[in-house]
Amino acid sequence: MPFVDREGARLYWRIEGHPGRPALVLLNSLGTDHSLWDPVMPGLLRHFRVLRTDKPGHGASSARPGEYTIEQLGRDVLAAMDAAGVRRAHLCGVSIGGMIAMWLAANAPGRIDRLVLSNTSAKLAPEGFVERIRTVREGGIAAIADTILGRFFTPGFVAQADERYHGVRTTLLQVDPVGYTGCCAALRDMDLRPMLARIAAPTLVLTCRDDQSTPAAMGEAIAAAIPGAQHVQWELAHIPFVEAPQRYVELVAGFLEGGRAPGA
Repeated sequence: MPFVDREGARLYWRIEGHPGRPALVLLNSLGTDHSLWDPVMPGLLRHFRVLRTDKPGHGASSARPGEYTIEQLGRDVLAAMDAAGVRRAHLCGVSIGGMIAMWLAANAPGRIDRLVLSNTSAKLAPEGFVERIRTVREGGIAAIADTILGRFFTPGFVAQADERYHGVRTTLLQVDPVGYTGCCAALRDMDLRPMLARIAAPTLVLTCRDDQSTPAAMGEAIAAAIPGAQHVQWELAHIPFVEAPQRYVELVAGFLEGGRAPGA
């Protein structure tokens, strides 16, 4: 298995697809691993060579002790890109993955082509993450699992509880609490707003009307702050591509290849 060692963590990365196709880095949400993207991989691999990574303490990556920052997580991604031989790539990030993508686009512009920011924010209320860190340290990931999954998906999808839902739930319950709370600290302390105007990469922002974790107004503010950014809003929740994979592939590929997102 491919790993890169950085600052006390052994980080997993995985690259797939035709080497002649443009590189796309997918950055997933808190409490998930690279398999979150499995529903869209068949479609994306028809267009791109895809690199996925696991954050510290998530999936196959070991947890790094202490609290993390968005910069630190961004540099983890650059290390994985270097290990995979990816000099320059498109980025598509959801939730904390979108936050990491914004940091990368502002601070490593020579590595980034186009940017898809899905269900994310440049600033979050810190109080919620103070409480979440406390809850996980006292009760483990199981203490928050149902609440988190209720935010990830629409009520109908949760009620259906098919294999896609249970796959994400199983992964969440296997996350190392040290890595989870380390990432929560990064979210607690993050404020990317001052750097948004520096992002020069062509950018698409996706928001969803039923997203409780990063309400649509947060994404709208990002789109307004990044020069030339496009914005699309859907009716789904925080992780839309698990519920609507084909639609998501069409959106991402349409923007990254054609420069214009369907519906934008």
